Amino acid sequence: MQAQTLINGCPATQIDVTDRALAYGHGLFETLLVLNGRPVFFTPHMQRLLHGCERLGIPTHDLVDRIRADIDRLDMPEGSAVLKLILTCGSGGRGYLTPAPALPVRILMLTPVPLYQDAPEEGVRVRWCQTTLAHQPLLAGIKHLNRLEQVLARNEWTDPAIREGLVCDSQGFVIEGTMSNLCFVKQKTLYTPRLDQAGIEGVVRNEILALSAECGIKTEQGQYRPVQVEAADELFLCNSLIGIWPITQLDDRCYQHGPVTRQLQMALRLRMAAC
Repeated sequence: MQAQTLINGCPATQIDVTDRALAYGHGLFETLLVLNGRPVFFTPHMQRLLHGCERLGIPTHDLVDRIRADIDRLDMPEGSAVLKLILTCGSGGRGYLTPAPALPVRILMLTPVPLYQDAPEEGVRVRWCQTTLAHQPLLAGIKHLNRLEQVLARNEWTDPAIREGLVCDSQGFVIEGTMSNLCFVKQKTLYTPRLDQAGIEGVVRNEILALSAECGIKTEQGQYRPVQVEAADELFLCNSLIGIWPITQLDDRCYQHGPVTRQLQMALRLRMAAC
């Protein structure tokens, strides 16, 4: 498929050099899977975007309607695609104070879905990262544009056989992967790290928690040390593009692609196809 880019609804590939996203990372992004022309989990993605706008002081008047109109201008392919939405706070002069009025900029990029030859849905190899995430509750959960912690963590390895790295916060509690959320299963209970101090509250992570309740799987959100994660019966990664990837190797430890993970993979596929 041909990649497409819209800026404020018009075909373009450049933004103003005074944009606050460039100067300060003052903006947000969402990455959506598109299936047969429909953005999957569009409403929860927009809810998270609006929540992030509230946190960062970015105006939201008619924002979702404008994004819908932008999407309607895209030439959606058959099958699947990736829709990345970047929302900047717009241009401003020197200094951190947000200009009044702020004029947000919408950037939509439609690109092909990555192709994987090694069937990661059956299991991937991951590692622990040394980079830690700072505590900042004002930014925790939202997908703001400052991702330097994730950049540093991802650059800790170059081995293509390692698909993801797990990161902890500055207090040593496990938070997430560099590009994904983490869940693990112990004695048929699903655990996932709390994200009120650091990390991203993933849309698919929340869907998995809801699906677990529907499937009768007990869940818990809390603070967990690496040793607790390593002692799990099953582990998996999740995000909006990959769905669920089971972890079958974490550093030197091996794990099974277990029954709870498989059950949730099937339930998530059905939910994504229907939404």
